[in-house]
Amino acid sequence: MATLAVGSLLQNPRLSSPRGQKLLLNLKPLRSLDLDCSPHRKLLCSRGACFSNSNPCGKFYIVKASSTDTAPIDTFSSADILYEQTFPVNRIEKVEGKLLIRLDQSKDQLNWRLTIGCSLSGKWILHWGVSYVGDTGSEWDQPPQDMWPHGSIPIKDYAIETPFKKPSKDDTFHEVKIDFNPSSAIEAIHFILKDEETGASYQHKGRDFRVSLVNYLEDDGNMIHAKSSFGKWPDAVEQLPNMVLKAEASCDSKNENRRLEGFYEEQPIVKEVSVGNMVNVAIRKFPDAANIVLHLETDIPGDVVVHWGVCRDDAKTWEIPAVPYPPETTVFRNKALRTLLQPTGNGSRALFTLDEKLDGFLFVLKLDANSWVNFQGNDFYIPLSSARSVKGQSDSESEETSGKAHTDGIINEIRNLVSGLNSEKSLQTKVKEAKESILNEIEKLAAEAYSIFRSSTPSYPEEDSDADDAEPTINISSGTGSGFEILCQGFNWESNKSGRWYMELKEKASEISSLGFTVIWLPPPTESVSPEGYMPKDLYNLNSRYGTIDELKDLVKSLHGVGLKVLGDVVLNHRCAHYQNQNGVWNIFGGRLNWDDRAVVGDDPHFQGRGNKSSGDNFHAAPNIDHSQDFVRKDLIEWLCWLREEIGYDGWRLDFVRGFWGGYVKDYLDASEPYFAVGEYWDSLSYTYGEMDHNQDAHRQRIVDWINATNGTAGAFDVTSKGILHSALERCEYWRLSDQKGKPPGVVGWWPSRAVTFIENHDTGSTQGHWRFPGGKEMQGYAYILTHPGTPAVFYDHIVSHHRSEIGALISLRNRNKIHCRSIVEIVKAERDVYAATIDDRVAMKIGPGYYEPPSGPQRWSLALEGYDYKVWEASS
Repeated sequence: MATLAVGSLLQNPRLSSPRGQKLLLNLKPLRSLDLDCSPHRKLLCSRGACFSNSNPCGKFYIVKASSTDTAPIDTFSSADILYEQTFPVNRIEKVEGKLLIRLDQSKDQLNWRLTIGCSLSGKWILHWGVSYVGDTGSEWDQPPQDMWPHGSIPIKDYAIETPFKKPSKDDTFHEVKIDFNPSSAIEAIHFILKDEETGASYQHKGRDFRVSLVNYLEDDGNMIHAKSSFGKWPDAVEQLPNMVLKAEASCDSKNENRRLEGFYEEQPIVKEVSVGNMVNVAIRKFPDAANIVLHLETDIPGDVVVHWGVCRDDAKTWEIPAVPYPPETTVFRNKALRTLLQPTGNGSRALFTLDEKLDGFLFVLKLDANSWVNFQGNDFYIPLSSARSVKGQSDSESEETSGKAHTDGIINEIRNLVSGLNSEKSLQTKVKEAKESILNEIEKLAAEAYSIFRSSTPSYPEEDSDADDAEPTINISSGTGSGFEILCQGFNWESNKSGRWYMELKEKASEISSLGFTVIWLPPPTESVSPEGYMPKDLYNLNSRYGTIDELKDLVKSLHGVGLKVLGDVVLNHRCAHYQNQNGVWNIFGGRLNWDDRAVVGDDPHFQGRGNKSSGDNFHAAPNIDHSQDFVRKDLIEWLCWLREEIGYDGWRLDFVRGFWGGYVKDYLDASEPYFAVGEYWDSLSYTYGEMDHNQDAHRQRIVDWINATNGTAGAFDVTSKGILHSALERCEYWRLSDQKGKPPGVVGWWPSRAVTFIENHDTGSTQGHWRFPGGKEMQGYAYILTHPGTPAVFYDHIVSHHRSEIGALISLRNRNKIHCRSIVEIVKAERDVYAATIDDRVAMKIGPGYYEPPSGPQRWSLALEGYDYKVWEASS
């Protein structure tokens, strides 16, 4: 299915779409074509929008280019439809609502009640916990069970989740009611709001909501508490009581005089919802006319601008065609045109008169200053040359191919390439070099339409013995390295504490290399407000808590000496400031990159930036950098290139890439030319009442969308696979490891060459433990990722633990059988207590307590490795 990215336009290097200042043209209007004259006219409708899908009869008026003030008009009674396609598009709309919080006394006059409501529709969940009088730190505690509303479920030992309920069936308002005893030792209730439909979480000023139940807590700007006046709850007219409570039991003297006040407060909440629309394009040719007419129509509401041009060859280079142009057209940087679509009853449309000798029509839709609609991350491309060869297509044929022509073409190309593999087998000329060349071509197509690639994964045919012995030649490409990479994370959350981590790691370089790793990921190298390095300050100061710049250079040299490529951990999303502005806000930077507040995004109120709106999610602990600024991108590109040359880094691990558009990442990687790059795109998976959903397509789609925005120049950590492995192993639900199409359910099932699989890292494990892998089941996780496609990453803590020898054996088996990032998986069993698969017909594996043995037959299997609830077999020659 075709997908569209909405937001900043994703660039395709082959489709250069220039944008810049406007120059108004003095144009004569093009008269409308009457497209509603046919009594047999078919309509394609979507959400109230209709598009013509027929051969209309009647009069059409075409304006030809002319040197006179009035363009001559030719009249024709009919026209042939040469091409028609309807594109389903999705765009994001922001819906505003309110979060309502009320504290008042219960009807029994003994307890109090906190009511939290939301005015927006959705599957809302309250994720909440409490803190007690005398607690230090920011951790939550699980509330006592007598506070749990009906339907609540525990989340480990620190929180519970409660579904919102509607007061009535037809109501869009949702609420949760929490009753509590005011004499308890609870100091505050903490919560965040989660929308299970989108996976989004909502906080208060970037932090958890905190409702104080005592009157002596210091207001840090994040507290919800009694105000001087009261509002009204929906459908309620009574004002809330205000009373002083004497605690019957207390933990300290503060609790003895605690004063509880009722209040009502509203907080704004904005939800992003996906809205489906259509774009219809039809090309018509009139008898004896030199030109063709392209009709473009959409049901997207509001003002829609078409940013367009034409091309004359397969390079798809944009250029401006000859006049005439539609009304409301302007020139953009002398390389493209912009036309405001004219409103219709159900949307808007425009007509374009084009020379039939042109090869193609290129366009994107501009909805506002920051919102663009394109096709699968690239510009829409309408082939005018192929349209000339399909005259006389019937209505039924047109309707059948509408919306599918582009994707079907890609599928056919992929199938032809796969057929090429089989035909080579018959000629006995097939070798791995040829296979890899074909697979690389398939992947290029997949980068344009990765959703098609999911269901069209080719399989390797059998090989003769001579081909087996030949080493495959794989082109090294940014994002994947050689395809055989195995990544070692070379630090944990505590590595900075010794102050000499670089030197300690240098001593382990040979040992890490001998285990079979090819790439090592080092910690952030810059001066940082936090000792771990993820709050960078002066980017050119590489004396950090891990060691000095000279020690870093020495470490990189040693790692190179034992054959390891080295990744630098670069934090591009945010940066800590050196100075305060006139308002006392920290948003002025020092050092070599002495930016002012123009470098800070303008939609984070914490840091008063003067930049544009953020192109991603804000990280509220530090100023978020505005990557749309030319000077910012220029400086960051220079810095990355300096790191490559000065330190010797071979590639990048990119921190918090949710915070800025992947198109900027593409710019940085194109300039710095890394051997390997991987981004951290980490957000929540989909759950229903605390239980993970089987279908995690929406989650992995967000990761794949980011990879696609980089034009495939970077991979991404496969957070989806990690989360599914958690549930499968914790709950003995190994059926989760196969999606609805019998493929791996994570990113590795859709785009394996860009999936970096892992089970633990410095955030999820180590001493932080934000999302720790199920204890005692780590080797099942490694048996999965080290035998499957993708690029596996192993956490440092596991290398230096009792798992070391088992991990080393799995790496050796992977290398011995030449498993790589594009290897082919066949899932043979995915049941309650066992998962089993074969990989490249060379390796068989199973995890889980259930039984599995590979079947005996022409291919003989021998047990190679065995551990707690996992086994791995190799095919015998």
